[in-house]
Amino acid sequence: MDKLRITGGRTLHGEVEISGAKNAALPELCATLLTDEPVTLTNVPRLRDIATMRSLLDHMGVRTATHGERGGMDFHAGGPITPEAPYELVKTMRASVLVLGPLLARFGHARVSLPGGCAIGARPVDQHIKGLQAMGADIVVEHGYMVARLPSGRSRLKGARIATDMVTVTGTENFLMAAALADGETVLENAAQEPEIPDLAEMLIAMGAKIEGHGTSRIHVQGVERLHGCRHQVVADRIEAGTFLCAVAATGGEVVLRHGRADHLEAVIDKLREAGAVIEAGEGFIRVRSEGRLKAQSFRTTEYPGFPTDMQAQFMALNCIAQGTSTVTETIFENRFMHVSELMRLGARIQIDGKVAVVEGVERLSGATVMATDLRASASLVIAGLVADGETIVDRIYHLDRGYDQMETKLRAIGADIERIR
Repeated sequence: MDKLRITGGRTLHGEVEISGAKNAALPELCATLLTDEPVTLTNVPRLRDIATMRSLLDHMGVRTATHGERGGMDFHAGGPITPEAPYELVKTMRASVLVLGPLLARFGHARVSLPGGCAIGARPVDQHIKGLQAMGADIVVEHGYMVARLPSGRSRLKGARIATDMVTVTGTENFLMAAALADGETVLENAAQEPEIPDLAEMLIAMGAKIEGHGTSRIHVQGVERLHGCRHQVVADRIEAGTFLCAVAATGGEVVLRHGRADHLEAVIDKLREAGAVIEAGEGFIRVRSEGRLKAQSFRTTEYPGFPTDMQAQFMALNCIAQGTSTVTETIFENRFMHVSELMRLGARIQIDGKVAVVEGVERLSGATVMATDLRASASLVIAGLVADGETIVDRIYHLDRGYDQMETKLRAIGADIERIR
């Protein structure tokens, strides 16, 4: 099992190229199921979750291939398709639920295993099921699978008004894809507004879908009978960009993030500026500069455009060595403080009371062996290792490989002392 060895204490300087967003690419790979024509995606990140989704599409019968363009992948679901996602292929990835809507919309039936993934809390699929049932699908859960089909005599899902009990990103994505081929208009209320949603919508529009309001909490979709192929570039990964911003802010130095989108990270950037980091942004870049010890910042995670839960652990690592005491309130996932005990192994001072972590900043951390518990926790331990005295070993980094494209290579290129131990 791979590990990372980090020797802390180095400032970071140079440029980092931000990859395409995992959370945009995964639903967009699933969207290729909606047409029998070829689809080309570019800027697809090289990640374990992407490889898993590609394996799933291959299993179903989609022809997939990579090409020389940056992050280029071709998809063609024009042959016989097996509308089933088996447990063996999806047990490590919650995003596998995203094939349910496209399969049901185009083929009229699907059998999809209940998904797995990071152990950061319950992410129930009941909202997906309720929404697709509102569109006329018959869905039962049996033997660990969601089995969905259209009623006898129907060839298409029907448009509906879907108001979810909570904001759900993957639910919104599933409904968008299903509604694109439904009969009539679908209105999504309480829709997620994360940048990955409008990016998926723009891909669907390029395929011939009729969508309005994407990027707001109310989305209108007028279903069409058929979608065609397209070419689409995956949006830059705001969480990868935010992770590098926190790393530079913690270690000190100056780094330019190429392809970074500051407009997708406003809540994080505001907190970093309040902490004392200097951040400039323009078309296709973000520059971050940090000198000296920063000021601790309290924050509360919430749905976009608020502070993202996927940046909570990384910013907490920054707070661990900042001046002052901060509170971190996690409102999205109930188990997302599992990195705290590992940060404390490095010398962090953190107390947890329910959904709130109180972080007392210390002048320095001390290297130790730590274990990653989930994807973003992995990133927080890397940041902590970059500022800790001595050597830090981060174990179980397969979590990191699910969401970061060659993180150690990018960090090493800007001056970090980091290497992968195979």
